[in-house]
Amino acid sequence: MKAILIDEPGDEDCMRLGEADAPALEPGALRIANHAAGVNRADLMQRRGLYPPPPGASPLLGLECAGEVVEVAHGVSGFAPGDRVMALLPGGGYAEEVVVDAGSVLPLPPALSFEEGAGLMETLLTVFLNVFQLGQLPEGGSVLVHGGGSGIGTTTIDLVKRAGGRVIATAGSDEKCRRCRELGADAVANYREQDWVEVVREATSGRGVDVVLDSIGAAYLKQNLDCLAVDGALVLIGLMGGAKSEISLATLLARRLRVIGSTLRTRTAAQKAGIVRGFVERFGADLEAGRIRPVLDRVFALGEAPEAHRTLQASRHFGKVVLRVRG
Repeated sequence: MKAILIDEPGDEDCMRLGEADAPALEPGALRIANHAAGVNRADLMQRRGLYPPPPGASPLLGLECAGEVVEVAHGVSGFAPGDRVMALLPGGGYAEEVVVDAGSVLPLPPALSFEEGAGLMETLLTVFLNVFQLGQLPEGGSVLVHGGGSGIGTTTIDLVKRAGGRVIATAGSDEKCRRCRELGADAVANYREQDWVEVVREATSGRGVDVVLDSIGAAYLKQNLDCLAVDGALVLIGLMGGAKSEISLATLLARRLRVIGSTLRTRTAAQKAGIVRGFVERFGADLEAGRIRPVLDRVFALGEAPEAHRTLQASRHFGKVVLRVRG
């Protein structure tokens, strides 16, 4: 099968289109003829050798895909060859075939293309896990999300607004701020020009937000805590701004704050299946009806993976970047 291969970790040009062995079907799994794959910042880290796949996972890049079922392991129910599906992967998405635990797969809504489906699973489940399950967003609660123009940011705006909450986002340009507002964000701060802590305070009348979803890490730690309301939660999902910082623990005690570190990729198949079930229970009707769909920025051919990575690295995108694997 065709796949993106990496001989030695490095910059974007270390990736090449080549031939790889198709993965073996495993118990409890589906084989999917892959039509499209989402591109995520975790892929950029893995390409550089900084984010190895979990044990047993494909060494190929790619954490989400959409395609057609071609083989079903014995004992798996609910799927049949020919079904259009989208999947959350521990790896292997930059290839023509993937094998994935059936619990990490959802039907692709009829209204969505393969390219749209490929840009959904990683962001939908990341936001649902971290904002709703771990962050415990209350009814009518508020969220601060950094990188409002990213796949995670645009999905946070969508899901939180559907749940009746409020969203404050940060973004790196006035144009991205404008587009975040168009998607439904209640307030947006251009982090290059504005004090986003003050924007949060003004938007919440000084109360602060219930959840901060943060992929920056150390560089934003103190400010994130300053933005939280009493009993609020900071959920860390990335370390783009460093891994080490110092805070006063008295801040956590006085306002009963929670700081939660979270990754999705390394969770067990059973844990991921539970997250998928929880998402379907909360948002499944909206997804099936096609009301939930990604903001697609650009679709590249599989062989253009280096340029797709450059686009993501430079933050030239708004929403999701996707690779078309077939067609």
